[in-house]
Amino acid sequence: MNDRSLITLVIGGCRSGKSRFALNAANAVPGRCKIFLATSVPRDLEMEKRVQAHQAERGNHWETVEEPVNIHETIVARADTADVILVDCLTLWVSNMMAADMDDPEIENCLEQTVRSFSGIHCPVFLVTNEVGYGVVPENALARRFRDLAGHVNQVMADTADRVVLTVAGQALQIKPGANRISP
Repeated sequence: MNDRSLITLVIGGCRSGKSRFALNAANAVPGRCKIFLATSVPRDLEMEKRVQAHQAERGNHWETVEEPVNIHETIVARADTADVILVDCLTLWVSNMMAADMDDPEIENCLEQTVRSFSGIHCPVFLVTNEVGYGVVPENALARRFRDLAGHVNQVMADTADRVVLTVAGQALQIKPGANRISP
């Protein structure tokens, strides 16, 4: 066994049930200090309503920490006192870094710092992310860059995670650990 708690990556398409699955799993973790690390930056009324709906679904026993870019700092700062941390979501995190005009090496550095932040922590961490590889190739460079960065982040986090759960149509399928890996 490693020196850190269980890291779970929950991945799925839009409206696949990934946030609900992660929240239910995190709610099942005993303890009173539950940290919801929100990466969303609501930029319009519709997104504000989505955020409010998610907050209502979580209830008052969750502490929300809003951090659009430096999620590793929050994980390090809160892991010693938290019973569980839920990060929702990594694809918005990638979008936020792009919106902050970070170049690819800066984003890679932020990703590496986040992976390092899991080392030695003593609480479970749930990471929610969108699967971006099922769609068509985007027609513009910005969208392709986002797709490529999000796909890379998802691969790194899946390799780092102890468990990966794929959600489809509200159903959860654990894909790691699982059967023996097939070599490329």
